[in-house]
Amino acid sequence: QVQLVESGGGLVQDGGSLRLSCAASGGTFSSYYMGWFRQAPGKEREFVAAIDWSGGRRDYADSVKGRFTISRDNAKKTLYLQMNSLKPDDTAVYYCAVRVGGSSYWDANYRNWGQGTQVTVSS
Repeated sequence: QVQLVESGGGLVQDGGSLRLSCAASGGTFSSYYMGWFRQAPGKEREFVAAIDWSGGRRDYADSVKGRFTISRDNAKKTLYLQMNSLKPDDTAVYYCAVRVGGSSYWDANYRNWGQGTQVTVSS
């Protein structure tokens, strides 16, 4: 059973950058499709980005396309989310998870959620 731990969140100013990490233990990380989601206060959890097992296919929400980059290092069993040009609307708790099938965009297709890491963007 894989366990995921997110890190790298924090407080940043509008226009700033952060890199989130998601460290995996257990399971076979290199075979998993992975995704990042976020949830802002009072809102539903929403898709941010997803990546296939090799890193060859990456999907992004329209709201982050061109600003965020998802990547992975299978040797380190770690998933990343590089976030540039951050905006106050990006403020949320960010989660990583393993996709078990179906569309990348629907959180019901993910399991083994981490505990999340808080990202706050000040204006």
